[in-house]
Amino acid sequence: MPPLVLGPVLRHVGETTAVIWVQTERAARVEVLGCAADTFEVAGHHYALVTVTGLAPDNRTPYQVHVDGEQVWPPAVSPFPDSVIPTRGPETAGQHRILFGSCRYVKLSNRKQAAKYGIDALDAYAARMVHRPVAQWPDALLLLGDQVYADELTPGTRRRIAGRRDQHPEWPDDEIVDYDEYVGLYRDSWADPEIRWVMSTIPTAMIFDDHDVRDDWNTSAAWRAQMAQTPWWRARLRSALASYWVYQHLGNLSPDELAADPDYRKVSESGGDTWPLLVELADRADAEVDAAKGVRFSFRWDLGRSRLVMIDSRNGRILENGRHLMLGESEFRWVEEQATAPGEVDHLLLGTSVPWLLPHAVGDLETVNEAAAARPGWRGRLAEQLRQAVDLEHWPAFRASFDRLTRLIGRAAAGPEGSRPPATISVLSGDVHHSYAARARLESNPSARIHQLTCSPVHNHVEWFVKLGFRLGWARASAHFARRWARRAGAPEPGVRWDKLGGPLFGNLIATLLVDDRRAEVLFEQPRSASSLRELARYELAPQS
Repeated sequence: MPPLVLGPVLRHVGETTAVIWVQTERAARVEVLGCAADTFEVAGHHYALVTVTGLAPDNRTPYQVHVDGEQVWPPAVSPFPDSVIPTRGPETAGQHRILFGSCRYVKLSNRKQAAKYGIDALDAYAARMVHRPVAQWPDALLLLGDQVYADELTPGTRRRIAGRRDQHPEWPDDEIVDYDEYVGLYRDSWADPEIRWVMSTIPTAMIFDDHDVRDDWNTSAAWRAQMAQTPWWRARLRSALASYWVYQHLGNLSPDELAADPDYRKVSESGGDTWPLLVELADRADAEVDAAKGVRFSFRWDLGRSRLVMIDSRNGRILENGRHLMLGESEFRWVEEQATAPGEVDHLLLGTSVPWLLPHAVGDLETVNEAAAARPGWRGRLAEQLRQAVDLEHWPAFRASFDRLTRLIGRAAAGPEGSRPPATISVLSGDVHHSYAARARLESNPSARIHQLTCSPVHNHVEWFVKLGFRLGWARASAHFARRWARRAGAPEPGVRWDKLGGPLFGNLIATLLVDDRRAEVLFEQPRSASSLRELARYELAPQS
């Protein structure tokens, strides 16, 4: 077996530092550009985070990966250019090309299934990058959820897990449960050559959504109670959260944050199998104590004069004791502090796997359903069944949190006292299997232009009735009827109005946020071949001021 199983994945990058994640076949010492780290072990699997220091700002530095002194990356023969680390700095502080999207199902080998799912938009983007100048490569990739599908298995995964039934007859045939099976999902998703290369050379931020764990994850207290009765659920949740922490979360942190993180220190200094430590971490992350979760997965990246605040809108939900919040008090307060922190920002990006602003009729339906599901008796049970059946669990279905996020955006749009307000605030999302851009208007009428930008899926199949439902959801007549219905049901008026700039766009897409000082636009592209994409739509978010 080669000593490098997965990676390298380029994660957090600053002006002079970078974090590189790898999975190795055995315990080893991993070195990148003269900086090294020992692997840590989780349930027999080995990982390392190498913090690279001493880089030059505003530079693209080629790098190699060595495992126990042996060069393992780049491969001896490769169709791709050298992987590079694109550091940030004052010269490029106002120019960014930020790629984003969500819902990326694994590439399929069966021809019929592959034709059904189409071409992976990120895969095609990577293949196209090979023939473009390095200066045109993106400087950030935001993966907004559903990188692995733990509850929608490929035929290959089903075959791989079939032998476990003798030891665990209670485990489901069509879902994964243990950590080894999650390792297999990530390997299937990240080992694709184009994806492996693109993630080695674009700084990549990640957040999870429901399918990384299970469809409808944390939809409601009723859903949590229902799943708690399932005999295999506790093992599944531990495996999901532990693997997310290892594969996705750790690389979101800067070197200073990693050094200060007590869980990472315990794991990296353990010297043995750290699975028991991650079981405790997963239990703490899932538990709700005093309206708070024991692990914060939200994070912040500073991208020159742009700022990304990624919001955990899945695990962070507080649902017990009659509460129905997208985030607990302490985590929401942290998000508010990061979004409005001192310092001049041209563009504020709020990442959340589920959209803030939905098709108007869908948003009103979710708000009405939230109130109905809280009622006692059969009406409440029926509303809860509807919530789970048609996924009515985005920000408008957590109305108190929706309103708080709206107020936060209004404050952020005003800018820190004494500083120029941002030119744009963009909420970047996925999940809903169609893509669109919407412009928001707040009652305070700030100068900053505010948008909801949604890109989903990157690679998945969208059923005809989903397309029909979202087209109806955006229709003016549907929106008018739903608003009247919501008023009659007692739903408060939202503190925001929004108009669709474009969409709904269906099929596999990848979106790019293009920033040039205080100017910004968003571009949606769709694969037309395995190595080319066509522009479907481009929307100006802010003209040059």
